[in-house]
Amino acid sequence: MEIEKAIHQKQFANERERVIVNILYTSSWLTYIQMGVFKKFDISMQQYNVLRILKGKYPKPVSVNMIIERMIDKSSNVSRIVEKLRAKSMVMRSECPKDRRQVDVVLTPTGIDLLTECTKELYIVQTNTDKLNDTENKELNRLLNKLRS
Repeated sequence: MEIEKAIHQKQFANERERVIVNILYTSSWLTYIQMGVFKKFDISMQQYNVLRILKGKYPKPVSVNMIIERMIDKSSNVSRIVEKLRAKSMVMRSECPKDRRQVDVVLTPTGIDLLTECTKELYIVQTNTDKLNDTENKELNRLLNKLRS
């Protein structure tokens, strides 16, 4: 659906404004779809992001600072997110032996299992909503990277 129809706006000041609104609208649409999956697993998008970051380094522990650097949503309160995941037995926190001020976080088997199941469901949702072929996805990624550079 054209962005003009989706938000009931006849025109934009220029193509740049149209692109920005289109990206924001599409981001919100994708978030809404993914939130349905996260809700089933009783986690937030930010918690899922932390679990994925930890899985990327598993079985090595990851510092809270490294998690912060890798988060998609940079405004996230990572300490609070990690504590919520710890309360759900998905991660373990420990004092870093090399630097007592640093907290290390590692996935638990419960966290790995939840991440695996949640990722499977997200993949199904993403497959069902993806209308672009591989070439188009590659070009869109290239353009988005260029936009941020």
